Formats: sequence, structure tokens, C-alpha cells
Amino acid sequence: MSSPQAIVIFDIDGVVRDVGGSYRRALADTVEQFTEGYYRPTPEAIDDLKGEGIWNNDWEASQELVYRYFESQGQPRKFVPIDYQALVSFFESKYRGTDPHHWNGYITQEPLLMTQAYLDMLSQHQILWGFFSGATRESAEYILKQRLGLASVVLVAMEDAPGKPDPTGLFATIQELSSRQSLPVFYAGDTVADMQTIVHAQTQQPERRWFPIGILPPHISNSSPQRVEAYSQKLISAGATMVLDQIEELSPQLIENMLATSK
Repeated sequence: MSSPQAIVIFDIDGVVRDVGGSYRRALADTVEQFTEGYYRPTPEAIDDLKGEGIWNNDWEASQELVYRYFESQGQPRKFVPIDYQALVSFFESKYRGTDPHHWNGYITQEPLLMTQAYLDMLSQHQILWGFFSGATRESAEYILKQRLGLASVVLVAMEDAPGKPDPTGLFATIQELSSRQSLPVFYAGDTVADMQTIVHAQTQQPERRWFPIGILPPHISNSSPQRVEAYSQKLISAGATMVLDQIEELSPQLIENMLATSK
């Protein structure tokens, strides 16, 4: 690509793949397991927690919901003995499965929300692209390489950088794609933490143009208009320039229009 015009960075969960029946299901299973079957969080309860902007890591989110359940029963969290490694292992036994060599868990059933043809189209329009995700590298590469069919990708995953909304991983992804400080950056994500990541990035690098793009995850876009509106407003309040129903709506034409009107 001789003269790129922009960079697009994608979150993965809720943007590239539908995790409503995988990560979120494993999260609910884990909370139910560690509250001894007394509490299973609803999708709305998980959204409310994610809406706080600091629970991008689903292992930590599971632990937090367990703590909050026991607190609601009058038991302070300091007296709740959670073995975090056991919690992580249980979560992964549901998400990845029970076979470490051939995954057989919920991850194998995740619907894709993006096509390779869409990424090819971005490249044809001189738009660089990569991925910055809070997912583990193994999980992210499984969906990008095995499921989406990408031979090689620029990816910064959980093990590579601090969790969002810290923008360190975003900067690393951008740097791997291009050293040009003038290229505008679009970051597409489905959570408050994703939008806040761009806000923090803009504070640290105000000389670059930043475009936080909110994407409605499928469990929201397929729900009631009221819930869609409420979720969209959360993303906008967190900094989103716009909110789209699905990632491929962020077309080269839309990107070019936004670049033209933001000069």
C-alpha cells in the first residue's frame, strides 16, 4: 500500500464475532458456579457491569459479579473466599472446552460478524487495519486465522498490553501498522471501555485525528428499540462519534466521508 489514508483498528468480541453465546455464557456459568447456583446474571446485568467501563476482562467481571452477589446477601467481599485461578480454569473449561489440543467449548460456536472480503475492500481503498482486543492471543488468533481465514494479522491481545481503557495496546497496534503520526485512526468497539480508550488516546496524542466508532453487539441490536437506544447513548456518552448496527457498515465510503468532513 503506497499511500494509506487512514488506519482502522477493530476490537474483536462483539465486533468480529458474536460472543453472546460464548464469552457471556461462560461468564454467566462461572458466576452461577461460584455462587453455588444461587445467582446467574442476566444479559442486562452483564451489560450494566460492562457499562461501568472497567470490566473488559471477563474473568475479573465474573469475580466481581460473584462478590456483588454475596454483598447483596450481607456478606462483605473480604469474607468471600474466591480462588481466582480456579475461577479462570472453570471459565475456560466452558469457553475453550475440556480438550486443550482440540477446542470443544463455546468458542467453536461463535458466529462471525465480519468477512475477509470486507477487510480486502478496506485494503483496496488504502485503509490499513489491525486488531486490539482484551481477548487472549490464542482465542483471538483462533477466530482471526482459523475461522476468518486471515493468513497473518496485526494483533495486540490481552497478554501484550494493559487492559482497556488504557490506550497502550492501541498505540502499539497503530505503530505496528504505520509510523506516520499524521494518519487518522478509527477504533471500532462495542463497549464503554473501548470508547474511553480512544478518549484517553486523544488526550495523549492530540495531534492525530481519532474516530471512536461504537458497534452494537448482536444481543443488543436484536433486542428492543428502547434497549438499543439506551446502549447507543452509553457509547455516545463515553465518546463514540457514531454508533453502527454492524461492523461492515463502517465502509470505505463512510470512512472517506468522515475524513473529508473532519478536516
